[in-house]
Amino acid sequence: MKIAVLFAEGRVKGKINVVNGSLKKLAVDGKGKASGNEFHLPDGGRLEISLGGFTVKRGASPTMINVLTEKNPFSFFLRDVNPGNPIYIPEFQTAVVPGADARNFRQVADAIAGKMLLSDFGRFENEPEESYEKACEHNTEQYCQTWLGIGRDMRMFRVGYQPNFKYWGQIQPCYHSMPQSNPAEKDTRYQINFEIGPGSSCRTKTVRHLECGVLPILRAVQDEADVQYHIRSFASLEKNTLSKNAVRGSDWRACYPNTGGNMISPEDKEKIKGLLNTEMNGREQEIICAFRVEAVNTGKTPNYAFFKAPHCVLHSNNKCPDECRFENGMSWFRKMDKVYAVSRIDGDPMCDEEMSILIQPGQKVVFDILVPHSPLTLKRAEKLSKWDFEKHLGACRDFWLKKLDSAAKIAVPETAIDERIKAGLLHCDLATLGLEPDGPALATIGWYSPIGTESAPIIQFYDSMGWHKLAERSIQFFLERQLEIGFIQNFANYQSETGPLLWTAGEHFRYTRDTAWLKRVMPKLKKAAAYLLAWRERNKCPELKNTGCYGLVDGKVADPEDYFHSYFLNAGTYIGLSRMVEMTAALDSSYSKTLEKEIKDYRKDIVNSVYHSQSRAPIVPVGDGSWAPALPSWAEYTGAHHLYADGGNCFTHGGFPLRSSIIGANWLIMQEALEPNEQASDFIQKTNQYPLTRENAALSQPYYSRHDFAHIKRGEVKAFLKMYYNQFTGLQDRETYTFWEHYFHVSEHKTHEEAWFLMQTRWMLYLEEGDTLSMLKAIPRRWLEDGKQIVMDGVKSYFGSIRFKTESDLKNNLIKAEIRLESGGLPANVAIRLPHPEGLKAAACEGGDYDPATETVTAANFKGWASVTLRF
Repeated sequence: MKIAVLFAEGRVKGKINVVNGSLKKLAVDGKGKASGNEFHLPDGGRLEISLGGFTVKRGASPTMINVLTEKNPFSFFLRDVNPGNPIYIPEFQTAVVPGADARNFRQVADAIAGKMLLSDFGRFENEPEESYEKACEHNTEQYCQTWLGIGRDMRMFRVGYQPNFKYWGQIQPCYHSMPQSNPAEKDTRYQINFEIGPGSSCRTKTVRHLECGVLPILRAVQDEADVQYHIRSFASLEKNTLSKNAVRGSDWRACYPNTGGNMISPEDKEKIKGLLNTEMNGREQEIICAFRVEAVNTGKTPNYAFFKAPHCVLHSNNKCPDECRFENGMSWFRKMDKVYAVSRIDGDPMCDEEMSILIQPGQKVVFDILVPHSPLTLKRAEKLSKWDFEKHLGACRDFWLKKLDSAAKIAVPETAIDERIKAGLLHCDLATLGLEPDGPALATIGWYSPIGTESAPIIQFYDSMGWHKLAERSIQFFLERQLEIGFIQNFANYQSETGPLLWTAGEHFRYTRDTAWLKRVMPKLKKAAAYLLAWRERNKCPELKNTGCYGLVDGKVADPEDYFHSYFLNAGTYIGLSRMVEMTAALDSSYSKTLEKEIKDYRKDIVNSVYHSQSRAPIVPVGDGSWAPALPSWAEYTGAHHLYADGGNCFTHGGFPLRSSIIGANWLIMQEALEPNEQASDFIQKTNQYPLTRENAALSQPYYSRHDFAHIKRGEVKAFLKMYYNQFTGLQDRETYTFWEHYFHVSEHKTHEEAWFLMQTRWMLYLEEGDTLSMLKAIPRRWLEDGKQIVMDGVKSYFGSIRFKTESDLKNNLIKAEIRLESGGLPANVAIRLPHPEGLKAAACEGGDYDPATETVTAANFKGWASVTLRF
């Protein structure tokens, strides 16, 4: 078999290596030379490769050709060489064709250009910017239960309608992610069901939303034609109305064993048995889930409304246990002799377990359900039956509004995003557990325990919004659980937490410059750094030279048992150590300088590994007719895992390419080991299109893919917005803004995903880039339509607190922006992107230098305040 590699002009020297096959002969045209497996073309041309043994079979381990040139080495599967769709790498000015194809490189390139093909990225550039409405039209609509709680306290409730029937409702008391159980019986994890409305029908409709659009107070309407069931639900305290001083929280040591994936040993759990019992069963007052239904007759004739009182359903068999009973408005556990729910009709105890009530036109009936997190004695239940719903609701609303008021303010002129920013912050706060007002706090990632990797965006967004104390407390949890050897590990045997925790600590210091805090935690941070450095040192062995693994740490980073030299793992380790250089500079300059030299070498090792992998990775086709190398997630494998160059199985978590993409090499761009615009980064982004993404949204667990940050840094606004809108609209419950972890309903209320959405929003609004603060780098154009404003007040950056405002007066052809920075080291420059909604370029600029290509005004030599005006 004969194939030809075509080179454009310029000297090319290298050698050919055949994997799973044998080389028979090389031949070159013109003045070129070939000997054995080596070749030299003084000015481009044609290299013909004749093969002896080879296989072009489908499946794993096919014949692969390594074209190891001095400047641009690459590899390809022999079976991919096709006359109709030649391999074409414009970045390398190279093509590969069958031996019978007599064309040169330029002829191949012209033929492909003549097809007018578009990659995903090319299509995005030709289309209007993505929008929320357009993304919603096409993406899967998700439903998720709503988590209700009071923050810091692990006693929570999951509330929703019964998904099989589409009528309300369900209330699941839980200790964070662990369902409540009946301690009098074994295997009695339970939820509480109740029913409203006539029943399952051909036409079901329930609409939900959050109070004020953002608060963790659930509102809904169950539409039953002439009778409308209006719902409000929230969590509060049994004895006191909700307020900052009334929230005690839960001891972090008791919270951690109640989070999914925790790694507490049976021995350690036994040691805190008394604490667990006190925190879970012996609290001074219960958390109450309040649920009110107002059944309103909107018809012209009397109509019946239907109600069934709460009844316990076991998880084990989905049945109501025999020991439950209903009596005088109370749902009981017989053996415990305690009440697990109180029901009222128009303020009085519900007289029967099931009721139909005739409502006159324009009138209503009020059905209240009050569920204590743990069942109550009769005496306490009787007091609860007199609970003032409206009083507690008003206090709950004020409580959460004050939380928002304590954070920085962001207002954007798109309700779908504006509400999600505020709701997202409160969702993260709701799931952050610990005693108030001080001590370690668990920045849980929703369903699961804190993880150094996944808690990072939550903590960093807290810092961005000015919640520095909560960020500090969240970091402290990891330091409290740090092992004596310096290793940090909290979840499912993952080995990737230590570096990202150092990164988050470094980000916290960049925001706060709190040297007193830094001095307190520095011994533990140094211990973590020492562990990472020793780990790296173990991998500086001679046998790893020239393998791509030298100097890289190895370990497990996700659910699959993949213990390799992962780029995700090394990205987090590198940036963590990089931040240690900064943090120690002011406290221990000698340590900092020594570490700085080491991480420069570490970065070289990572970069060398990436380019080693790139040279051997099979190239893959892209939609525009070009091809590019698809990198693996770890250095040991040949190319993207879903190409099966080295065999094995790859499918996991609902997808084939996940090992290649969501824990892949794009993390190296975000975490500063690769420059955003270097060659490897170009290929990482280029190959991260279909089928690794759909409308630029990553598969399965999309917020693990860091192509988002790379798009921002590279100025690829349309690609970023395509990703931004399609990821959250496809993963989130659009009514309550709750995120899933995966598209296929695994792990609800996933605040890790929500926090990356919040960080994406932060980057599009403001991003530090060296000594420059970039504003509005990736906002949609429509946010600057006439009369619209973007406002930020008190958001935190590396350069201090930001106050920023835009005004669009397009009737007078003006867009203005003003920025002020306070209490920080000022940037040298502020760059403000002000894209005209219709794509117009400014005719005049005041207050800085205008770049029409990026639609950005740069105010150089920034002194703390700037005002810019664009005239169109």
